[in-house]
Amino acid sequence: MITREAALEFGLSFQNTYTERPFRDQNWQVVRARENKKIFLWIYERNGYVNLNVKADPKWRDFWRSAYESVQAGYHQNKEHWNTIILNGTVPDKDIKRMISESYDLVTYSPTKKIYEAVKQIPKGCVATYGQVAEMAGNPRMSRAVGNALHKNPDPEHIPCYRVVNFRGELSGAFAFGGKDVQKKLLEADGIEVVNGTVDLKKYGLAQRDDKLWKNKNLQQ
Repeated sequence: MITREAALEFGLSFQNTYTERPFRDQNWQVVRARENKKIFLWIYERNGYVNLNVKADPKWRDFWRSAYESVQAGYHQNKEHWNTIILNGTVPDKDIKRMISESYDLVTYSPTKKIYEAVKQIPKGCVATYGQVAEMAGNPRMSRAVGNALHKNPDPEHIPCYRVVNFRGELSGAFAFGGKDVQKKLLEADGIEVVNGTVDLKKYGLAQRDDKLWKNKNLQQ
C-alpha cells in the first residue's frame, strides 16, 4: 500500500465511514466515522511520499514507532495519541491495515459498545447486576447507562441482556423484553430459578460463582 487511492479505499471499507477534504489545501483528505464524525485516518503527501496519520493506543504507539522507522510521531497532531505512517514501501500492508483498523476502533468504541461486550461475557447459568456490568465496561458509575443500552439492545440473540438484574436480583419490567414474564422464561431456560420476580444472587450471581470474567481488565481498556 503506497498510494493515496489504496489507503482511501481501505479506510472507506469500514462500516459507516465517509471522506472529505476539510481544508483549502486539497492535499489533505480525511476519513471519518459517520456516527460521531470523528476522524480516524488523515491522508496527505509530504516529502514525496503519501503519509497517513492514525490514532494510536498509548500502549501500542511506541511499539509501532520502534518497529518501523517510517512510523513516526503524528505530524501536526497530538503526538501522544497519533502516529504518522510514511508509505515508502517499508511497512507491510498487513501492519498498515492493522494500524488503520486500530485507529477506527479507537474513535468508534463507545461506552455502549463496551456495555454490550461486557454483557456477552455473562455465562449461561449466571446473572450480573447493572453495577457489575458497568464495572466490566470500565466505569462503575454508569449503571443507568447500562440500563439504557440494554433496553435498546440491537442484537438480543447474541447480547443476553436478560441475564442482567438489579442489585437486589430483581428482574426488569415487562416493557424491557417485550412482554410479561419473558425475562423470567429466558432465565429459567438457562437453568436459573426465579422466585417472585427475583434471582438469588448468592446462588446465581456472577461474583458468587467465583467467575473472574466480571473482573476482566481487557474490557476496561
